[in-house]
Amino acid sequence: MSDCHQYTPHYSRRDFLTKTTMGLGATALASLMKPISLFGSSTDPSEGMLERLHFAPKAKRVIYLFQSGGPSQMELFDYKPKLEEMHGEELPESVRKGQRLTGMTSGQTSFPLAGSHYKFDRYGENGTWVSELMPHTAKMVDELCIVKSMHTEAINHDPAITFFQTGSQQPGRPSIGSWISYGLGSDNENLPTFCVLQSEGKSRPQPLYSRLWANGFLPSIHQGVLFGSGKDPVLYLSNPPSIDKADRGRQLAFLERMHEMQYERLGDPEINTKIAQYEMAYRMQTSVPETMNIADEPDYIYDMYGEDAKVPGTYAANCLLARRLVERNVKFIQLYHQGWDQHGNLPKDIKKMAKSVDQPSAALVMDLKQRGLLDDTLVIWGGEFGRTNYSQGRLTKDNYGRDHHPRCFTIWMAGGGAKPGVNYGETDDFSYNIVKDPVHVHDFQATMLRLLGVDHERLTFKHQGRRYRLTDVHGKVIDALIT
Repeated sequence: MSDCHQYTPHYSRRDFLTKTTMGLGATALASLMKPISLFGSSTDPSEGMLERLHFAPKAKRVIYLFQSGGPSQMELFDYKPKLEEMHGEELPESVRKGQRLTGMTSGQTSFPLAGSHYKFDRYGENGTWVSELMPHTAKMVDELCIVKSMHTEAINHDPAITFFQTGSQQPGRPSIGSWISYGLGSDNENLPTFCVLQSEGKSRPQPLYSRLWANGFLPSIHQGVLFGSGKDPVLYLSNPPSIDKADRGRQLAFLERMHEMQYERLGDPEINTKIAQYEMAYRMQTSVPETMNIADEPDYIYDMYGEDAKVPGTYAANCLLARRLVERNVKFIQLYHQGWDQHGNLPKDIKKMAKSVDQPSAALVMDLKQRGLLDDTLVIWGGEFGRTNYSQGRLTKDNYGRDHHPRCFTIWMAGGGAKPGVNYGETDDFSYNIVKDPVHVHDFQATMLRLLGVDHERLTFKHQGRRYRLTDVHGKVIDALIT
């Protein structure tokens, strides 16, 4: 009787070629077919797992201008004259309806309504209301698809941003950019598929965490790569002193052979990911400095984006870098701009924040358009939630603050198949509740994926016995936002 325990736990490539019945014939067949067709997913970790898109894509890439902290919709895009009329009066209980408050205002005994300190006017063919704080955005409002009925469950910054970026309020899920990298792969072998840029609009902003652009349980090659503004935009990319490019090439070649030997012994697919990451880093030593060098941009570009575009690390400079990354076919560019959390002194602080983003955001959209890139590049602008219509703390004629408000807020999209010149959704006279066409965070994520040609219910990854997706078990595509 044979011993049932006589088996080999791991097979090398040599074992496979010599012991399988088809031998070299199977390998030859595999070389003629896509690996995804044979095994269900690509053996190249840089390739997307989708063999083909589910729909004809309208966008090839995304620039996400995330306004961290929660911009006040009432000062920017959601014009509410009723609030101005009732400035200082108590928020009606029939409007609030006992809804959840943060710990910062739950102890307040009074909720005085605060009308916007800034004036609004109509712009564009549809007469869209835009604040005087956004004069450059107002000029190109016909390019925008403005959604005024966004809503979320999260009421504090960390879970709210995590929810927007990963589809879950709990840490550990893959970010939007990682899902797109995993599904669609790369169009540029010399730059990461998913790039991240950060800027600050004022001191002491809400913190950001690297898990917001992490790969979660997806292969690590799909994590976002943070680009800094210093001498070395990507940490540890430059060669150490006395090490030249040829030395680094020989080092990586030896390391690759060691990784291949380990892969033959263990069969761990993450080893192939590490090999691909080292190879990418080697190519990035040339591509990143060239991409980040904006000194050769003509003067009229700096006139478009503003003088801050000449200062590395500013929002304007990062918007310009986002355009350069788009030109190089980077799939997903995430720009975080911090400083929108205005619990007090809102009229002064929001003016500063709006000034820092208005001209560069509008310039980015128009720059993409003049280069023929806007049609297939989706630009998104917005934060994690909105602000309350009542003042947090003391209210005066010229000064007030606003607490977090997840019940309704505004974002906008441009290009990439988003319907231009649209104002979608409607809030009540107090910008407190949605009265028409609500859009949940998962709906937004599903719609964004649809613009990229992906069915959000079919882009999944099996982890710990369950198939996960960006939209969890929710989300519906909002067809009215798509051309």
